[in-house]
Amino acid sequence: MSGDPAQIDVTTLANAVSGPVLTRGQEGYEEELTGFQTGYRHDPAVVVGAADAEDVRAAVAWAAEHGLPVALQSTGHGITVLDRDGLVITTRRLDSITVDAGARTARIGAGARWEQVIAQTFPHGLSPLCGSAGHVGVVGYTLAGGLGLLAREFGYAADLVKAIEVVTADGQLREVTADSDPDLFWALRGGRENFGAVTALEVSLLPVAKVYGGGLYFDAAEADKVLAFFKEWTATAPETVTASLGMIEYPPIPVFPEPLRGRHVVHVRFATTDLAGGPELVRPWREASGATVIHDHLGELDYPEVGSIYAEPTFSHAYDGNAVLLSELDQAVLDAVRRLAGPGAEVPCIVDLRHLGGALARQPEVPNAVPFREAAYILRVLSGSDDAPAEAIRSAHAAIDDAVRPWTVGRSLNFVYGERSAEAFADELWDTATRSRLAKLKAVYDPANVFRTNLNIVPAG
Repeated sequence: MSGDPAQIDVTTLANAVSGPVLTRGQEGYEEELTGFQTGYRHDPAVVVGAADAEDVRAAVAWAAEHGLPVALQSTGHGITVLDRDGLVITTRRLDSITVDAGARTARIGAGARWEQVIAQTFPHGLSPLCGSAGHVGVVGYTLAGGLGLLAREFGYAADLVKAIEVVTADGQLREVTADSDPDLFWALRGGRENFGAVTALEVSLLPVAKVYGGGLYFDAAEADKVLAFFKEWTATAPETVTASLGMIEYPPIPVFPEPLRGRHVVHVRFATTDLAGGPELVRPWREASGATVIHDHLGELDYPEVGSIYAEPTFSHAYDGNAVLLSELDQAVLDAVRRLAGPGAEVPCIVDLRHLGGALARQPEVPNAVPFREAAYILRVLSGSDDAPAEAIRSAHAAIDDAVRPWTVGRSLNFVYGERSAEAFADELWDTATRSRLAKLKAVYDPANVFRTNLNIVPAG
């Protein structure tokens, strides 16, 4: 049957699902595709607002029959390759969450956000291995690895997945575990949406109700001191603490603390479950860094408050960016960050430098496809799409890439945005051995590459 969007009749699909089925130009089409990222958006021939797993199954089967690629969208934070004339399944309605406190697990629907999960688990004294922003969707984050606030202590979020409910390219709804299908279970955890449309995850929860965390802010004029001390301090930091460093220029508006308004700052963030030892862990930053703290936001936090550690924006906006995984934090890397992305940079940049290692460096008990565990740091650079022309942003980010290339081991699937990035860096998202195995499994589970509107793994052969 023809895949020409102009010739597709969605009547059969609309009769098979309970959620909305919309085509380009119909009322509600644009709203259904609206997500957190406003700089990129899908433009499919058909969008299905799945109401349940059966809707997802029916939509995948229908798309395969009509020769259409399938893309997934939950919250729309990490949109990469854009769908044009295929089928997009939005999963935000699949947001059910069931907590089994005795087993320390949660079953989480594909549309759920981390803040919703935390609200359900916190009353039980349990927490998920979430990221820095509570409004991010659970499934995309986790299947790409999931680099969280407590990552050095507990590993990647993908490491804590126990079961996956997924619709594969043959239109079958499956419950996949390490016992039922070890190959597919391995591939989904690190291969993201290349192997199917995930409708729910079962994950292990942490017996954590509080963390010691927050951040210290320094004026960017002292960035050289702060960056140098970050390198020195992280070299011996215990696995119980996960730290990162951000550089950002705050606008002079009242929504931000007075000491930060209108200033370019370096924000050093910490999170640890060691409530008693936390203050001593960060004490050197106040006494030995050589830089002056201009704002202090550190203390014990109930887990629902962990979003305040990074204090990232919660409103939808347009952004472009990328990330590189680094083998070490050479002085040349620090110099490049300060010169190309600090105060005075031609294109305004937000820098995020995170310390890796610890549990991230080890395969979990049930191995998965999350690559580059040997990386010691990750360097992210973001720019708002309204801050400069697209070509200027890409040129500025490319200059940073070039400067740190000698220490780059790969890229993180969690932090690649936009089609240009997808095309330019596709070969850097998995190491050779992992990509080879993923390609062979892709040929088994999705030989026609139905799930190709993504950071794609092409089926072997």
